[in-house]
Amino acid sequence: MRALLPPGWPRPKGYANGISARGRLIVTAGVVGWNADEQFEHDDLAGQFRQALLNIRAILAEDGAGPEHIVRMTWYVTGIPEYRASLKEIGAAYKELIGKNFPTMAVVGVTELVEPMAKIEIETMAVVPE
Repeated sequence: MRALLPPGWPRPKGYANGISARGRLIVTAGVVGWNADEQFEHDDLAGQFRQALLNIRAILAEDGAGPEHIVRMTWYVTGIPEYRASLKEIGAAYKELIGKNFPTMAVVGVTELVEPMAKIEIETMAVVPE
C-alpha cells in the first residue's frame, strides 16, 4: 500500500489524497454504531463512532484483515456541528482502534440514516496483500 501525494501538495492531516494497493479486496456495508445485538448503547456521535470502528474491526477480522489494511472510508453523519464538536473524542477513538493508518476518507453530512437512532454510518474498503 502506498499513499499518493503529488509533488508540491501539502500532506493532508488524518487522511490520504489517494492510495495504491494490490491484494484481496474486502468491502463492508454501511456500519452503524450499535452492538452485536443491534442495540445502540450510546446516544452521542462519539460513542456511536467508537462502536462503529469496533464493528468494522470485527468484520475485517472475519477475513484476516485489520485496521492497517483499510484503504478507504466514507463516513455519513447526521449532524456536522456535532461531528465538529466531537473531533477530540473521535480522534482519540480513531487513534486507539485504527492507529496510524490514514486511508482515503470522505465525511458526508446527511439528513438521516436508515436506522433512526444512528448518528453515523461508515463504509470501509480494505486491501490485504496476497
